[in-house]
Amino acid sequence: MRKIQNLNTEQAARNSWAKRSLSIILVCVALLIAFLSVGRLAQQTGPDPAATASATPDSEQPDDQAAEISRRTAKDPMAIGNLDAPIVLTEWTDLRCPFCAAFHRDTMPLIESDFVEQGLVRIEIRDVAFFGEQSESAAVAARAAGRQGKYFEYLDAVYQSAPARSHPDLPREKLVEFAQQADVDDLEKFTADLSDDSLRAEVQQSTTEAQELGVSSVPFFVAGNTALSGAQPSEVFTDFLHNAVDQGRR
Repeated sequence: MRKIQNLNTEQAARNSWAKRSLSIILVCVALLIAFLSVGRLAQQTGPDPAATASATPDSEQPDDQAAEISRRTAKDPMAIGNLDAPIVLTEWTDLRCPFCAAFHRDTMPLIESDFVEQGLVRIEIRDVAFFGEQSESAAVAARAAGRQGKYFEYLDAVYQSAPARSHPDLPREKLVEFAQQADVDDLEKFTADLSDDSLRAEVQQSTTEAQELGVSSVPFFVAGNTALSGAQPSEVFTDFLHNAVDQGRR
């Protein structure tokens, strides 16, 4: 019995070390993003740079820490792609984030066709509620749709109707409308799940974990040993994922 307790203690220590290391890495990524953004802003005379965010695809992290981020759980409603794909693309997203919406409208279809359907990349979503109580309720609603196998369909419905730059208003009745658009089968169950405290606790935990890792803006992505921030142009994501896949095959 004592040996088992010792093993559990050692495992907990290793998990804690990995989480602290990953937090340091992501904080460094965030600081580098901020530094690069300030530099570009000082030189830019065109549109608001926030519209395209900023990227840092050269932040290295060991493969075991990349594995710490990915779930690779069978029948995960918040994931698409082969369970054993060479690379997992982890995305942190807020359903009231206009740039998250832009990514899902403009770039996600390309990633699905060129990488996910080819068995090269698996996408796993981590939801956060950075923009208030409605963000949290919307994440709960997406998870409720996920219970009926319609998580990504629900994201599509929300993001297709999102404004270009502002945070959308997402009251409860609107969340139910999105469920109808996503063809969620049992709307009565969906509506009941909107009040499920366990789903809300999962969203709150996901948000807390993101903050502990140093993820302070969305959308934010990690693939293999690289990170990327913002709704970048499709060609940036293509290069980002090709590099991650190449590294994963080495």
